[in-house]
Amino acid sequence: MKNILLLVHDDAGQEARLQAALDLTRALDGHMHCIDVVAMPAIVGDYYSGAADAMLLADERDRESANKEALTARLAHEDVRWTWSDTTGAIAESIVAAATMADIIVLNRQLDTFPYPDMHDIASQVVMRTRKPVLAVPDTLDRLKLDRALIAWDGRASSVAAMRACVPLLALASEVEIFTAGDGGGDAEPAEAAEYLSRHAIHATIRSTDDGFHSVDRLIAEEAARWRADYVIMGAYSHGRLMESFGGVTKRMLSNSKLPLVLGH
Repeated sequence: MKNILLLVHDDAGQEARLQAALDLTRALDGHMHCIDVVAMPAIVGDYYSGAADAMLLADERDRESANKEALTARLAHEDVRWTWSDTTGAIAESIVAAATMADIIVLNRQLDTFPYPDMHDIASQVVMRTRKPVLAVPDTLDRLKLDRALIAWDGRASSVAAMRACVPLLALASEVEIFTAGDGGGDAEPAEAAEYLSRHAIHATIRSTDDGFHSVDRLIAEEAARWRADYVIMGAYSHGRLMESFGGVTKRMLSNSKLPLVLGH
């Protein structure tokens, strides 16, 4: 896990994404690639002339040009290896196109105080379409801590994929917990996950609860708070996107989590 892809865009979540990507790149001794997206206008302009769209796009380009100048000046003084590319288009599609050689993609889980762009939907689209781990951070994050990793385990293919992809990240943790709620319902038991990790010199504890009264996302959040987790690794959209769109675990975690999420599919 050496190739970190960072979305650069002048929005309320950019500083949190940047700090997370810098911390991650340093911890993994990796390389950060910044993709600066000039987002296409979200509002349809004048039907005949397209003048409104053209003005919005020009404003967006001006903002991103200034944003690039400021960030590249900052990055010149950071102790990480980085590269930069510029593109214009829809944010999710631009990230997907740039993600071919990425090991992990840094986004926001959503923007709590900003209506656009819709980072909740962008994170969902990217994790589904790239099949790469997505680090989705709260827009208030000022430092990415990696000491205590909570794996939300249901034994399904998405959980397995997320854990396997994140072995280099888990190797940095001082403590790892595998947490499962109920019977899991998947093909792999938490003990099998712990055994797999042990062969990578990662020694995880297991904790299970069989609470039938509360939603799984609430149980994960409560366990993360009790155990003082720094971040949560989980499989995304384990039951299919259609079911998740009506209020599944992944959707609610993206909406409500106070911690960074590493989502795999």
